[in-house]
Amino acid sequence: MEYKLQLLNTKEMAVSGTEVPFLYFKRLAEHSGVKHSCSTRVGGVSEGCFSSMNLGFGRGDADENVLENYDRICSAMGFAKEQVVLSAQVHETVVRRATKADCGKGINKPRDYTSVDAQITNEPGVALTVFTADCVPVFFYDPVAKAIGTAHAGWRGTIGRIAEKTVQAMNKEFGSKPSDMEAYIGASICGDCYTVGGEVAERFMKEFPEATTQTDEQKAEGTCQLDLWQVNRMILEQAGVKPENIVIGGVCTKCHSDVLYSHRVQGNDRGSLVGFLMISEE
Repeated sequence: MEYKLQLLNTKEMAVSGTEVPFLYFKRLAEHSGVKHSCSTRVGGVSEGCFSSMNLGFGRGDADENVLENYDRICSAMGFAKEQVVLSAQVHETVVRRATKADCGKGINKPRDYTSVDAQITNEPGVALTVFTADCVPVFFYDPVAKAIGTAHAGWRGTIGRIAEKTVQAMNKEFGSKPSDMEAYIGASICGDCYTVGGEVAERFMKEFPEATTQTDEQKAEGTCQLDLWQVNRMILEQAGVKPENIVIGGVCTKCHSDVLYSHRVQGNDRGSLVGFLMISEE
């Protein structure tokens, strides 16, 4: 298993060497002002199709297992699970500002929101989350305004420009300048593994032709390969984020479905990965 985890190492991302392994961005880790991670399937207590670090409630796994998994990964990162604010993802483009009062929502407090696919904050000690299992997690950090954000960009969120809306929300709420911001695209399905068809293929081929490829056979079928990493990179650039401040992690969930959850591989019988981002309190 250690060998399989090491295969996740890329130019931009690496695996922690703890008993509860997680992925992290090398560049983002250089900032002492934030803590972050992308979970793997390894190091938890869940069993069966949820094995083993499932962080998704309501998927059929026992809640006590999920809570123990949160305890483990949060401890590995150096904060308590009660500091976590869970999103409420429904493949829309709602961006919500999280505060200290939201800490623990979805963990030990009920969520009083039902549609949140992106979260932002400028308060230390508030751990933002983003759930994935092939969809693209985007992490935002403004080292000048000291603000952060996380966004869930499946194909619906991507075409709805949730990354751009998160940049705009951080600008409105915290005065973040897009030119100061850094954006990180985490573990998710790669363009070689992601085939789409019908109206989805047509729309992306029309709006983002540079991020789609199509063989003669796919043309006949009405399908294409879609690179959501590149689409979100283009959207971020259009939102004003400098190209040199956009980092694509390069880790594919489908290629590494033995150590990362992949909806394309497992379907609904699976756990959920979570990306965490928090402004440090010290």
